[in-house]
Amino acid sequence: MTTTPPAAPHSESGPVLEVTDLNVDFGVDNVWVPAAKRVSYSVSAGEVLAIVGESGSGKSVSSMAILGLLPKNSRVSGSVKLRGRELIGLKPRDMQRVRGKQISMIFQEPMTALNPVLTVGFQIIETLRQHFGMSPSEARARAIELLGLVELPDPEKAFASYPHQLSGGQRQRAMIAQSVACDPVLLIADEPTTALDVTVQAEILELMRSLQERLGTAILLITHDMGVVADMADRIVVMRSGELVERGNVKDVFANPQHPYTQALLDAVPRLGEGSEDAKSLDITAALADAESDAAPTTTAQRVIAESERAPDAPVVVEFKNVAIEYPKHGRVPAFRAADEIDMTIHEGEVLGLVGESGSGKTTLGRATVGLLPIHSGSLIVNGVDISSPNREIIRHLHESVGIVFQDPSSSLNPRLTIGDSIGEPIYLHEKVKGAALEKRVRGLLESVRLPRQYASRYPHELSGGQKQRVGIARALALDPRLLVADEPTSALDVSVQATVLELLRELQREKGFACLFITHDLAVIDVLADRIAVMRHGKLVEVGTREQILRYPQEAYTQRLLAAVPVPDPDLQHARRTLRLEALGLGSDEATE
Repeated sequence: MTTTPPAAPHSESGPVLEVTDLNVDFGVDNVWVPAAKRVSYSVSAGEVLAIVGESGSGKSVSSMAILGLLPKNSRVSGSVKLRGRELIGLKPRDMQRVRGKQISMIFQEPMTALNPVLTVGFQIIETLRQHFGMSPSEARARAIELLGLVELPDPEKAFASYPHQLSGGQRQRAMIAQSVACDPVLLIADEPTTALDVTVQAEILELMRSLQERLGTAILLITHDMGVVADMADRIVVMRSGELVERGNVKDVFANPQHPYTQALLDAVPRLGEGSEDAKSLDITAALADAESDAAPTTTAQRVIAESERAPDAPVVVEFKNVAIEYPKHGRVPAFRAADEIDMTIHEGEVLGLVGESGSGKTTLGRATVGLLPIHSGSLIVNGVDISSPNREIIRHLHESVGIVFQDPSSSLNPRLTIGDSIGEPIYLHEKVKGAALEKRVRGLLESVRLPRQYASRYPHELSGGQKQRVGIARALALDPRLLVADEPTSALDVSVQATVLELLRELQREKGFACLFITHDLAVIDVLADRIAVMRHGKLVEVGTREQILRYPQEAYTQRLLAAVPVPDPDLQHARRTLRLEALGLGSDEATE
């Protein structure tokens, strides 16, 4: 589809946004609690400024203060100027004109940011008509043009679709189209790619970069993903406990961080190559370049592949034999085969990483492994028992020997039960242990996941995200399982908390020797943990091998694309990887280096 040229880039001199001594406090129990303290920074036209920090650092709160979107129990002081105009204290009607037209926001989860009962097209039209007074036909034409601008494959279809009818990446593109509809001078992107797969994330980042170059829009990027910062940002601001602790050029901060917190933050980021004993000798970018070529694998690669073909001596805990899993027909919706022709084993004491994009079938396999989904054909043997056609007794015994850790600890823990009751529940149900003996077991489990015994009397809402995930791990290990299934257990956590949870999982796995199926889309995380890796796409296994084979010498084109899409926390290396990826996709080096 041919679209009209985009608006001319913003070229006014001076900073687009100037934040000076910004303070944000919240009234809690008649006491003002500071959330952001004397925050100062500026953003120029065409520049990407990244604000990084852990949850609670004040990065999102300070951005909400810019737009006047904080709740009534907040107070804001200091100065926020947009093109020289003071926004703090602006009347609600005047601020409404600023939002959307001059400042737009891209939220982390488009499914909750977009109205589920309105079509995507209607929501963009609403924005255009509110700010520009366009006629319905003019607004419709512009909306379709915008959906084409964000490279949706069928703009007309996307225009008529509801949010739930689009994939995660398509919803994010639609929200970006709505955000740039009024040609804003400032775009605030709050964790815009955290919930996306690596390949979709790479596409969204490339889209944002392209729009920023074409429109000259200033971007305020809020994230805890240091790979995204290395890929996108020109400058970086680091926040901790509401205070700005470091700022500078992105290359300088990554190469030589000055503040101990910034150093710790960068050290906590998992990097591709760290899981290898010979990581220093492995150039990831060069390995990807070799993988893209038709050249035969190197001698080292052949040695790694040969090693992967030797089966471990440890007993097999999980064995998939030509397994197919289907979701049955529901009304007019036909049956859907989510996994097919699955042949895979997991050995005692082994961590098998299962990776792939959303919809690849990896969570389906995890749920089937713990008996939560039926097997359509083939056989699935767990702990020596065929669970392909299970009865209630088989499932009960299965649940005594397997544990599962979910992605979101907040939703997987019962908010009405204390931490002690949540951990002790499976022990009570399966082993009928109660009283002092149960309390002793719970205390031991809390200590094993590095939590104080006193936490047994607390409720989930009184714990941080990392602490809740530790409770989830303790609950999963309550019955000393031979198999642990971990479904994206660290994707919702900050990098430092993620590093702590990963280290805990690694220590517990070594100590207790259970087999582990670790499901994730983060290849850097899997590099830290896994012994072997299985790659899934469209319900089928694409490639299975050792960590070295899959991450350093991938044989399949899909695996190569996954690896090439992973942003790494090194600006120079990330630039080289992005250039290589775009060249591999046929976009050319000129576009890659713009």
